[in-house]
Amino acid sequence: MMLSPDQAADSDHPSSAPSDPESLGAEAKALGCCASDLEPVEEEEEGGGGRPTLHPQQLSREEKRRRRRATAKYRSAHATRERIRVEAFNLAFAELRKLLPTLPPDKKLSKIEILRLAICYISYLNHVLDV
Repeated sequence: MMLSPDQAADSDHPSSAPSDPESLGAEAKALGCCASDLEPVEEEEEGGGGRPTLHPQQLSREEKRRRRRATAKYRSAHATRERIRVEAFNLAFAELRKLLPTLPPDKKLSKIEILRLAICYISYLNHVLDV
């Protein structure tokens, strides 16, 4: 079948590109989202390709947060922040441990033991000051 020049030009137009759910679903999967979150948007003349591009619809705040947290960059930054927090936490326990009297002095205490001993030691010091 031979196409006229008018029909050939129309076939290259973005609006004539197939927009069936299967092709949209494949493109949505490639973008990392589900087809129900996407709406077809026609490409501009310079975009080329002859197919509509898919853009996320307005997403809820929770959905935006979930997608941002799914990125490797975000996870890496979060892991770094958490590591720094834990190191600071452990350093604080080490400093508190140095201030507490224990027998034997080099005994390794758990964090809960350090806290309980600190509470008892503070109570003892308050008692000494009251007398």
